[in-house]
Amino acid sequence: MKKTFLHKLLIGFSAIAIFVYGAIYACAGGDDWGIEFDTNFTPETFVDKSYTPLFLSTDLFFYGIGFDDIHNSRFNDEIVQDWSDFLKGKMDDKTVKFFLIDSRAVDVAKLQSFYISQKNNPISDKWSKKIDLNDRKISSFITFLALSKQIETASVGDANNWSYEPVAQKKFNDIKLIKAIEKRYNTVSDAFLKNRYWFQTVKAYFYSGDKQSTISFFQKTENTVLKNTLYYRALAYIAGINFKNKNYALSNYQYSQVFDKCPAMRVVAAYCFRPQENLDWNQSLAMAKSNEEKAALWAIQGYYGDEQKAIEKIYELQPKSEHLDYLLTRLVNNQEKKLNEYNPDQKTIDKFKKSNDSLSIINNALVNRIALAENTSKPHLWDIAAGYLETLGGNYLQADKYFDKAEAKMPKTPLAINQLRLLQFVNNLSKIKNINSENQKTILQDLQWLYEELPKQELSNFRYQNASNWSKIYLSNLYKSQNNNVMAELFVRNSNFYDNENDLHAMKTFLAKENKTVLEKIAQKIYNVTLFDINEYQSVAAAFQNKIPDAIAYMQQTDRLQLEKFQGNPFNGNVKDCHDCDFVAYQKRKYSQIEFLTTVKEMQDKVTKNKDVYTNCILLANAFYNITYFGNARIFYEGNIIGAGSSPYGFKNKTREMITNCSIPKMYYEKAFEAAITDEQKAKCQFMLAKCGRNEYYNQQYDPKKDSWENETAVENSKVNFLAWNGFKNLKNNYSKTKFYQEVIAECGYFKTYVSKAKK
Repeated sequence: MKKTFLHKLLIGFSAIAIFVYGAIYACAGGDDWGIEFDTNFTPETFVDKSYTPLFLSTDLFFYGIGFDDIHNSRFNDEIVQDWSDFLKGKMDDKTVKFFLIDSRAVDVAKLQSFYISQKNNPISDKWSKKIDLNDRKISSFITFLALSKQIETASVGDANNWSYEPVAQKKFNDIKLIKAIEKRYNTVSDAFLKNRYWFQTVKAYFYSGDKQSTISFFQKTENTVLKNTLYYRALAYIAGINFKNKNYALSNYQYSQVFDKCPAMRVVAAYCFRPQENLDWNQSLAMAKSNEEKAALWAIQGYYGDEQKAIEKIYELQPKSEHLDYLLTRLVNNQEKKLNEYNPDQKTIDKFKKSNDSLSIINNALVNRIALAENTSKPHLWDIAAGYLETLGGNYLQADKYFDKAEAKMPKTPLAINQLRLLQFVNNLSKIKNINSENQKTILQDLQWLYEELPKQELSNFRYQNASNWSKIYLSNLYKSQNNNVMAELFVRNSNFYDNENDLHAMKTFLAKENKTVLEKIAQKIYNVTLFDINEYQSVAAAFQNKIPDAIAYMQQTDRLQLEKFQGNPFNGNVKDCHDCDFVAYQKRKYSQIEFLTTVKEMQDKVTKNKDVYTNCILLANAFYNITYFGNARIFYEGNIIGAGSSPYGFKNKTREMITNCSIPKMYYEKAFEAAITDEQKAKCQFMLAKCGRNEYYNQQYDPKKDSWENETAVENSKVNFLAWNGFKNLKNNYSKTKFYQEVIAECGYFKTYVSKAKK
């Protein structure tokens, strides 16, 4: 069995593979939120937090044994508590923590100097006012710290210093100090201090690089030492040395003991557990002295290999092993993952339909067998898992039975209650294949809970997002299959929905009606389009069709949107299209959306009555130009239905065609030209017509088969700045003596290039 590990980038990994500072995971795809958003089964519900790094995950920044950022602080709370208990109130917890964790080594060194010389110094004077420096326990505490803090110069790494390459192992080379610590261990009578000095001796030898002395001291003394946290921390040092010495079987056996007996070090032990061949693995199993020790080995092996096999083995050896719990969560999460991989884009109502390619019948049978036996440490967890796997397999009535069993005996914690409710909801919704007034009653309360209540709760780690998204897709497809397009749209927005006039009016009718059912009210609450949004959309669509009276009528039925001001003057027409320039330019009047439309209407009425035709037509042309993508008033069409974007290629085809169409401004520029009296007026019209021609050229370059980036790149790379649009030709040939012509030469690189090429 050649060991297969996760792909990792090691950060600060020690030379002998003991301490894990962290790792990063190279994710494929920027849209992957991780398995936490693709599952309904929350491992944290019933599994001890020490297993958190072992939960199934695609994101090692949150889960995964490759990420461990608490190397320096893992045991802080336990250490502070242990010493506080030893000191028995002679020093408050805050002060104990200061000396152990927060203080500068100089404070401890000066206090130790005081004990050795019996001469006061500024540090001893300061602390003597707060603690009794003459107390035996306090002096023992300070003396211990004076020695141990020197070892920390090698053992404590810089948590903020990381590297893609292995970090060189620091060494502690003060042999005299090591012997002094070992002597303290041999001579001190207090059991608590003796235990501490024993661990410091192992630690000091280890960081000195003297592997043989480390192992010799440990082997000589281990049978006399209490099997507490310090013992298993020391055992991890020994396991690391054995790994470095290529004694893989013994190393892995020792790491399995650390994993089993020291929950705080599970992430380290699992990461460092590395069988190289089948032989190593079998030798490690042979070293196990009890079923409990064999179970510990399988518990780690199950993380890297086959959790189903590990569950079988551990269940045979030790049915009440807590390691079974975390392996079960991995098995269930993997089942969900396989289902998503089997058909990740599945949007039909049989999302959870059983597939032999995606669900393992063997796994389901194993979980069912163990659940029915009811002899694990947490039978309710196995009932819940079995029920959920039955749901995934389409056996909804059998799932109900398991969930009912679990509910009767599970702990009534908020996370457990919510987890069971979520899975029962998924099961109940999955039963519905044709929604009606009766069967929808089984899900109404849960939908309100899922969509409205849960997002407001501060329930950490609870994985409900997947069920929330899936239920919307499921219900949308149910309604779609029943030809209820409005309800289908309410649960899942369709970007093309409002292109259909019948659907649009049906939605307006629905949103306006008062006697909605409970489910309809729920659907409306999660739908983020309002009547105001639809009226705005209709107003914009009408304006782009030059149906200004309709646009005004729809705009008047919006809310505050109609009063929103344009950033630039929408009636101005400049040589170059520069939004920011127009925004900062002086504006005598700021137009709101509704004022813009009513002003356009007034100008159109004047043109109809043949009043000041040139001025009104040029202003109308500018107005219709500015509300396109090319103008300074994009804000007019940007909204909840149409959307927004800095590139026209980011919009769907129908919208892109609408917002880039310059046919209406072109019509008004032509009318303005016909009504123009002076050459200056005519010159401006010809140039503005050239701008419309240029934009139309861009529009023709669009290839619907290409993505937005490819289209943008194609346009940017095209050589269009010398094309002779008719407006350019007329401006050059007929109006070169105008002042406006000189303005264009100065500001428009397109036209300047065209003129220079025409002269050659």
